[in-house]
Amino acid sequence: MKRLVTVSFAAAALAAAAWGAAAWSAGPLQGHDPAARIAAQVKALEALAPLDGTWRGKVWALAPDGTRHEGTQTERVGPMLGGSLRVIEGLGYEADGSVGFNAFAIVSFDPDKQALTMRSYAHGRSGDFPFTVGPDGFAWEIPAGPATIRYVATISGDSWHEVGHRIVPGQEPVQILDMTLTRLGDCDWPAGGAVPPK
Repeated sequence: MKRLVTVSFAAAALAAAAWGAAAWSAGPLQGHDPAARIAAQVKALEALAPLDGTWRGKVWALAPDGTRHEGTQTERVGPMLGGSLRVIEGLGYEADGSVGFNAFAIVSFDPDKQALTMRSYAHGRSGDFPFTVGPDGFAWEIPAGPATIRYVATISGDSWHEVGHRIVPGQEPVQILDMTLTRLGDCDWPAGGAVPPK
C-alpha cells in the first residue's frame, strides 16, 4: 500500500509538471504574467533584506495573567522562491537552554491587493495578519477579541528592536513584549541545501 501511494504521488507530480511545462510553453494563461508578478513580489520584499541572516538577544514578555517572563530569543530570516517570499523562524530559549517558544512565518506580497501579509504559525495556531514595511522596520497586528496586539520592529544596522503592545479602545496601550537582538551573521537558510538534479 505504501509503495502504491508513493508511485501514485510520483505519477501525479509528473503529470502536473508535464501540464505546467506545456501550459507555460504556450504562453501565460488567461493574461497571467508570472514574471511580472514575481518581479513585483521581489521588489516589495526587498525592504526586508536587511533581516536576512541570524540574530540573537534578550526578550521579555507578559503572560495573560501579567507574569513577566524573560529569556533568550533567536531569529533566522531568509528569502525563498527567488526572493519573492521571506521566511522567518523564531526560537525562544529558557535559562536552562530548553526551547520555550518556537514560531514560523512567511511574508508575502499580493500584487492584486498591493498588500503584504504574514502567515504565522505558533502555539499550535496559525493565521494571516496585515504586515507593513517602513523605512526603519516593520509592523504587524493580531486581532484578539476587543483588543489588538501590535508589534513594531525597528531595524538599524545589526540591531533589531521589537516591541509589542496590547491595545484596547478607550484604554492606554499596555506593553507586553520587548526584544533586542544583535545580528550574528549570514546564513543560507532556507534556500541552502536544495536537492540537486543529480
